[in-house]
Amino acid sequence: MTDETRHLNFKDIPNAARVYDYVLGGSCNYDADRQAAEFMLNLVPSTRKWVRYLRNYLHATIRQLAAEGFDRFLDLASGLPTEDHIHTTAPGVNVVYVDIDPLVVQTGTEIIGNHPNARYMEADIRNIDEILASPIVREMVGDGSKVAVGLNAVTCFLKETEIQKIMHALYQWAPTGSKLYATFETKIPDLMSPGLQQLIDTFAQMGSPYHFLTLEKSRELVHPWMADASGFQPLATVLGVESDVTDADREGVGLEFYGAVLQK
Repeated sequence: MTDETRHLNFKDIPNAARVYDYVLGGSCNYDADRQAAEFMLNLVPSTRKWVRYLRNYLHATIRQLAAEGFDRFLDLASGLPTEDHIHTTAPGVNVVYVDIDPLVVQTGTEIIGNHPNARYMEADIRNIDEILASPIVREMVGDGSKVAVGLNAVTCFLKETEIQKIMHALYQWAPTGSKLYATFETKIPDLMSPGLQQLIDTFAQMGSPYHFLTLEKSRELVHPWMADASGFQPLATVLGVESDVTDADREGVGLEFYGAVLQK
C-alpha cells in the first residue's frame, strides 16, 4: 500500500481529532469526519458547547501559564493545531504536539510549516516513556527548565490504568516547578441516555473508545500531581463565564467537564 492510498483510506474513516476540528469550525477535516460530527451533534446537541468550552479552556490556561513564565510546552494527544493552537496563543514558546494518527500529524505539520518553535510528532500517548525519551522532546522541552504538560480533552479516551501510568511517568520526568493542565469528562455512574450511548458507540467505531469518570475518580487518578489552589472546577467557572449548559444538555446523567492545573 502506497502512502497516497494509505492516506486516502484514512480520509474515508472518521477521526476524533478531525471531528473535533469540524465542530470547532476548522477546515482540516473530510466528508467522513463531517458526517460523523453531524450525526454526533444530532445525538447529543450539547457536544458543540462542551467542545467550545474545551478549546476556550486550552486558550485561557496557555495564556495563564505563559504569563507565569512557562515557555516549554508538551501537548499530548493534540489533535490538529489549527490557527488558534498553543504556538499562536502564546507566541515564542517552544511546543511539541503529539498525536497517534499519521494523517493528523501530516496535516498538523503542514499547518505548522517552518515555525521555529513548534514540532509535531507521531506517537501514542500510552507509550509515554518513548515520547519523553524522544529526540524531539529532548531538543524542544527537555533542557531541565520547568515545563507545562497538556492533557486537554484526552483523559476521556484513556482507561483509568493508562491515566495513572501517564501521570506517574510525567511526574517522574518533569522538573520541579512544572505544571500539568488537564480536563476530565464526568457523569453520574451507572446512568446513561440513549443519545449519549450512541455517541459513545460512534467513538468506539472510530477506534477511539470513550470513557467517563467521576470528579472523585479524576482527583484520585492525577496522583502524585497536586491540584493548584483553584482545584478542579467546571470549565465555565475556570473561564469566569456564566454557564449556558442546561439540564437538557446534561442528558439526565449529570454531564460536567472539569479543568485542573496540577503542579509538581
